[in-house]
Amino acid sequence: KETGITFKDVAGEDEAKESLTEIVDFLHNPGKYTKIGAKLPKGALLVGPPGTGKTMAVQVIAAELGLELYRIDLSKMVSKYIGETEKNISALFERAKQMNVILFFDEADSLFAKRSEVKDSNDRNANAETAHLLQKMEEYEGMVILATNLVDQIDDAFRRRIKFMIPFRFPDVETRKKLWHSLIPDKTPLEDGIDLDFFAETFELSGSQIKEILWNAAYIAVADQKPLGNEQLKEATMWNYMKYGKQLTKEDFGYLA
Repeated sequence: KETGITFKDVAGEDEAKESLTEIVDFLHNPGKYTKIGAKLPKGALLVGPPGTGKTMAVQVIAAELGLELYRIDLSKMVSKYIGETEKNISALFERAKQMNVILFFDEADSLFAKRSEVKDSNDRNANAETAHLLQKMEEYEGMVILATNLVDQIDDAFRRRIKFMIPFRFPDVETRKKLWHSLIPDKTPLEDGIDLDFFAETFELSGSQIKEILWNAAYIAVADQKPLGNEQLKEATMWNYMKYGKQLTKEDFGYLA
């Protein structure tokens, strides 16, 4: 499916982008790996806090491979009734065999949780679900990608089967500067004196937050019939913080206040 996004759009460190490129090369050119005895990857585990680019990374992998991305609704997979979750898992992988897709489990810790010591029937059922999921994943020949910000809750057996574990972190100052400069919508006129570096240095934001702020600021500038400048960026940044329950003051904007 054509999405228009590429690896350069993924916010994050070079380490993550190199691993993403390796995944795509593995799946594009399996022969050069299997002939030296390497096993094709069963999946990848993307680890990091919300907003650090995990979902976009999966979209890039799918786009690079020309595959559909099948995002699993975990709320529809897990059932309180004994045996129903296993049935749902079996049905999912059976459908996936008929389709050329990448399976994507977001917030995977809720389904791929560690098996626990059996103290009651609930523990026994949960462990059976995990074992069943392991079996289906082992049988599946396609690509499975998991994303979580709670990697310690993922069962060790899943981690052993996954070749790629890719960390996604909040970008440092230098990375944020690159993002503020590169994610401005194309053909957006800029006001003289716009200080993108100030925003990069002052606000610790994820790549997705920076992109959202820049696009919102561009919309404000269009509505104001002005080039994009510091005032629109201030307004959009305040909106973004309010969205996450935080309030910025004039002092937070330093010399731009």
